[in-house]
Amino acid sequence: MEQEMIVNSQIQQMSPAFGWVSILFFIVGYLFFAYCLARLAKNVGMPFGSSFIWALIPIANFFLLLKIAEKPMWWFILLLIPIVNLVISILMWMSISKRIGKPEWWGIIITLVPIVNIIFFLILVFGKPNAQQA
Repeated sequence: MEQEMIVNSQIQQMSPAFGWVSILFFIVGYLFFAYCLARLAKNVGMPFGSSFIWALIPIANFFLLLKIAEKPMWWFILLLIPIVNLVISILMWMSISKRIGKPEWWGIIITLVPIVNIIFFLILVFGKPNAQQA
């Protein structure tokens, strides 16, 4: 009984630290993703500064992705519809992959395959663009 109380007390003392670490981890991850989106925009010829600001703003970053993919802005509405959003995401990432000079099938991988999509996304962002880049 005493041992349970000691363990519970220790857990309660450590809980705020885990909360702050989680928040910090989320913020760093969000900033890294925004940086990656801005760099992706720069790879297709857009200015880094304004792209980074768009990437930081929730929902506006979807408009940045549509602009990078050269798709109409009204596609954002289609991104809000379940199942249709999967098709639109695939088409959007296929277009982005093509603009960077990578195979279009990468859009399917980036949209549908967990873990591997992170690797393909980072290759798009930090890899050398091929000569086919627009």
